Amino acid sequence: MIPWLTRLALAATLVLPAFIMHGRAIAEVLIGLIDVIFLAQCAINRDWSWLRARWVWVAGAWWGWLVLCSVPEIGIGGTKSLVQALVMVRFLVFVAALEHAVLAKAAARRWLQWVLNACTLYIAGQTVLQLATGHNLQGFTRRGDGELTGPFENPRAGAPFSRLLFPTMLPALARLGRFGALALAIAGVGMVVLIGQRMPLLLTVFGLLVAALMLPRLRLPTAAALGAGALLLAASVVVSPPTFYRLVTKFSAQMEDFPASDYGLIGARAAFIALDHPVFGQGFDGFRNACPDPRYFRSATPERPDGGGAGICNIHPHNHYLEAVTNAGFPGLVLFSAMIVAWLRELARGLRRNPDPLRVGLFVAALIQEWPIASASGFTAIEIGGFFFLLLGYGLAVARAASSTDPISPPGSTPSM
Repeated sequence: MIPWLTRLALAATLVLPAFIMHGRAIAEVLIGLIDVIFLAQCAINRDWSWLRARWVWVAGAWWGWLVLCSVPEIGIGGTKSLVQALVMVRFLVFVAALEHAVLAKAAARRWLQWVLNACTLYIAGQTVLQLATGHNLQGFTRRGDGELTGPFENPRAGAPFSRLLFPTMLPALARLGRFGALALAIAGVGMVVLIGQRMPLLLTVFGLLVAALMLPRLRLPTAAALGAGALLLAASVVVSPPTFYRLVTKFSAQMEDFPASDYGLIGARAAFIALDHPVFGQGFDGFRNACPDPRYFRSATPERPDGGGAGICNIHPHNHYLEAVTNAGFPGLVLFSAMIVAWLRELARGLRRNPDPLRVGLFVAALIQEWPIASASGFTAIEIGGFFFLLLGYGLAVARAASSTDPISPPGSTPSM
């Protein structure tokens, strides 16, 4: 390894979370820089052993099929779609770079843990400030339905906070005494409730249940946090009426007639596109490109005979599995699902025997990000996908270290190089 290149890749990784939140173009550049450094190191050292990893083969097969489906005359997005499919590989290389090189040493992982802890506190602090004063540090106020936006202009604090919460909170819960653990768990869940975004809250509850199954000693704090969250949600009708409206009133109304809701119509539109193009899909950005086509203005509900028309169209179908099938047909869906399973298997390896809280937190973060029954942003959308791939690479690096002689240092210990 070339020491200064290794340090540069680590520095880029450590500043990456700040730009995922507040500078997405720079975040993309940093991911590309880490990829180039990693591949250059592999070429210099003539070491391509990382290509033998099982998940790399599965992910490579999915990516290759997606590229084929995006070729003009097969997909409908033209050259732009093909180029986007080709460069999508940068995220897969980024994950491999973190696992095999950038985060291979315990010191690098400790530094990243501190950065992730700071990001979690930053989002929480900005959320509390906005709740107390009506605006965050940037001057942004609550959004349309009363969601707290944390450090952002738009209501997108819930997704990154819910993913970061597990690898940052679970190790702390394991170290704290009973009352400290109870207080932290309640504060974490309470923060997700106050943010007021439905899917992050549901996924957080699901993630806590999974964590409690894997970490028996954390079951009491988890139960207390869920109970306190339920009480806070009930009390929000007085404490924070916009939160109650969005999480209870509006959500209940949507679920009563989900097929006629925007999310239901988008899901149906994606299904019709996939059924019409079951083998190759429509190429990268297939849903975005095909959605306005009147041929897909069909209905699964009599209330909306045109299926919502062009008015429901979005840049993605709000679900990673629907995105996969509209992009690359049912073979692409199978390969995408296999890739997710391969990642989760690597993250979970050895956890039954030694359920380390950090590893459990990283596993849960990946699980809730790719849970199939969930509304989601685009798979590679940097504002949440950036955190997902960062946490995934971190989790794979920690799992690799756990299976070798390299010790996993406690996240709270002092970083040293």
